[in-house]
Amino acid sequence: MEYIALTGIADSVIEALKKHSLRTLEIRNPQNFFGVLGLNAGDQVLLTSTRRDDLTDGTTGLIARVVQRQISTHSIISANDLYIEECETMAARVQLECRCMARVRSVISNELGKPIIVDAREIPCYEAR
Repeated sequence: MEYIALTGIADSVIEALKKHSLRTLEIRNPQNFFGVLGLNAGDQVLLTSTRRDDLTDGTTGLIARVVQRQISTHSIISANDLYIEECETMAARVQLECRCMARVRSVISNELGKPIIVDAREIPCYEAR
């Protein structure tokens, strides 16, 4: 099955999602941000600690269901007598519910600036590796 993949997620975050089943993540990484933009409530996503450039066939990850998604903009203004500087950033908050573990069969799309798409299959609990 095809999934949007969020890469470079900390192992501790993936473990917390496994144990507590429902967690909210704030995504600031630009590549993962593009992936979250392609998600809606009810969609499934693959999370992996593997970095985007290292994503290959056989990479393991966690499949989670999107409960809700929210995009927010943060604006910071700093000024003195000589200049005014404004910095604006966007972040995505995505609430996820743990489903199961999975293994990537193939990487379908891994282009910079676009969602990462993989074909993955669920790993049954009895399959040891």
